[in-house]
Amino acid sequence: MKKIISTLLASCCLTSLIAQEVVVKGPDEKLQLVVSASPAEKPSYSITYNGKAMLEKSPLGMNTNIGDFAKGMKLTGHTVTPIDTVYHQDRIKTSKVHYQANELICNFENPKGQKIDVVFRVSNHDVAFRYTLPRQDGKGSVTVTAEETGFRFPQQTTTFLCPQSDAMIGWKRTKPSYEEEYRVDVPMNEPSRYGHGYTFPCLFRIGCDGWALISETGVDSRYCASRLMGKDGGLYTIGFPQEGEYNGNGTTSPGISLPGETPWRTITVGQTLAPIVETTIPYDVVEPLYEPSRRYVYGRGTWSWIIGGDNSMNYDEQKRYVDFAADMGYESVLVDAWWDSRVGYERIAELARYAAGKGVGLYLWYNSNGYWNDAPQGPRGRMHNTIARHREMKWMKETGIRGIKVDFLGSDKQQTMQLYEDILADANDYGLMVIYHGCTLPRGWERMYPNFVATEAVLASENLHFSQKSCDAEAFNACLHPFIRNTVASMDFGGSALNKYYNAKNEPRGSRRVTSDVYALATAVLFQSPVQHFALTPNNLTDAPAWAIDFMKQVPATWDDVRFIDGYPGKYVILARRHGDKWYVAGVNAQQETLKTEITLPMWASGTELQVYADDKELQGEVKSVKLGKKQTMKVTIPCNGGLLIVG
Repeated sequence: MKKIISTLLASCCLTSLIAQEVVVKGPDEKLQLVVSASPAEKPSYSITYNGKAMLEKSPLGMNTNIGDFAKGMKLTGHTVTPIDTVYHQDRIKTSKVHYQANELICNFENPKGQKIDVVFRVSNHDVAFRYTLPRQDGKGSVTVTAEETGFRFPQQTTTFLCPQSDAMIGWKRTKPSYEEEYRVDVPMNEPSRYGHGYTFPCLFRIGCDGWALISETGVDSRYCASRLMGKDGGLYTIGFPQEGEYNGNGTTSPGISLPGETPWRTITVGQTLAPIVETTIPYDVVEPLYEPSRRYVYGRGTWSWIIGGDNSMNYDEQKRYVDFAADMGYESVLVDAWWDSRVGYERIAELARYAAGKGVGLYLWYNSNGYWNDAPQGPRGRMHNTIARHREMKWMKETGIRGIKVDFLGSDKQQTMQLYEDILADANDYGLMVIYHGCTLPRGWERMYPNFVATEAVLASENLHFSQKSCDAEAFNACLHPFIRNTVASMDFGGSALNKYYNAKNEPRGSRRVTSDVYALATAVLFQSPVQHFALTPNNLTDAPAWAIDFMKQVPATWDDVRFIDGYPGKYVILARRHGDKWYVAGVNAQQETLKTEITLPMWASGTELQVYADDKELQGEVKSVKLGKKQTMKVTIPCNGGLLIVG
């Protein structure tokens, strides 16, 4: 440990009093961060990996209502401290995390003598940083009017980005819902579709030199969530929420109580996509905000709406889905919108008792409503008001409800972050878990809030129900999420349908599924969330292949490890997840041509007998036993819209 510290301190020297520079490397010394300051320029930082530029000189700093912390800043000092911690987390991609990093704290001072620190954490593939502010001239609060924080990429970079939509547009003025369509391998100079930048996380390919994923974590009621704004010359900067979000209510400029800090900005880099897929940085730099009020139960479940729509919201159909969940060995059923008027509180209580007798818990859908959306679905007027929310949650606790799904929170303003946090904290008091839909990306929330489950924040399965266009693009999107959206946070997708058509009778009308049954099984592994409400239906017990149903009965919802095997965003993906001592390798292909490749499977010893689920060229699936060869490799074939599963 002493050797590490002395080596770091030696490398962190100031090169001159005019142009100041601090250098810190990650524990394995491949990732290097350089922080620079001079009176004529804004403070900046740059990142290289294995000598290749991942981020060129990028600006640091912020503007506030009490002082400018971007211009004329002087670096007055710095410290470096190694970090070596182990933590356990049961709702993310890896249950046990060993986090090692070197923490650099740079002390800056503006021409007025006002102080600000920038805290960097540099690990082997990740850089996280945030600003910390002390009390200033006796002032105990500050409003941040803008951040100078930026990310400047080399010119050969291409982008994989989801545009931020206009505010208060779309169905019943519920946007932004963070469900726009990604564009892949796009040059940096192409503008965002709506002109409002991009939704986190943001993936960049830096030519042949590597990959970078930009996001943020540690956002709670003490700041707003942000987006990424594209500038000229490969520069992207932090953008605050739009004025029109939340129906124009609430400020776009976050306020901080002093002393205080901003959320963490995160950069994950690597020469391959493995560090992107496997990163745990959203959780490494945050801490739990409160203790769980009870032991929370995760697992699999069903929901009727994705196939049956609003017409499925009646007591008999919900009871049928409870029976189906019990037959599958699942832990829960999601009772979606309109239950308050079409089933009623008394019969929901009856249904909860019936479900409990079968070992099944209920999640209930709620409209966030208030003054920021026009969505008519009920229950309304419950979640946005503290008094009503407590009354409702007290009833849910007495009734034995397991959790809630709260919808239509289309804003990143600090006021909205306060509502997210209030709902979570109150729900914990009543022993309820929380899923959010029509909402923003969770930013470290799995570790911060013990009863948080997941958010949607993606073009999820409901769009497959609504349009054939989404069905036709299903595999393309599935080949994006493991590299972008789902790599930084749990994703409530609600997929893995085995119906051929998105209707209750499974007959040729409406949206038609173009992906295979093996594909459906593979996405149950590819998409990570500690609670998975699958788009399965009771009729699948008789009209789906027995091998498919048998797999869906035993697939886990929580994982202990993840490993990237192969893939390219938007084309194909193959990755492995471990639950206990059992590994699951899953892959899907969106390319028109059949994917034929050989993969290495070091998680199994040669000679291990594996169950392999695969499709033929007609997307007809089968399962067979295969022994792994001496080289621990396997040749695999995945047709367009098909899937692959290897279990052992």
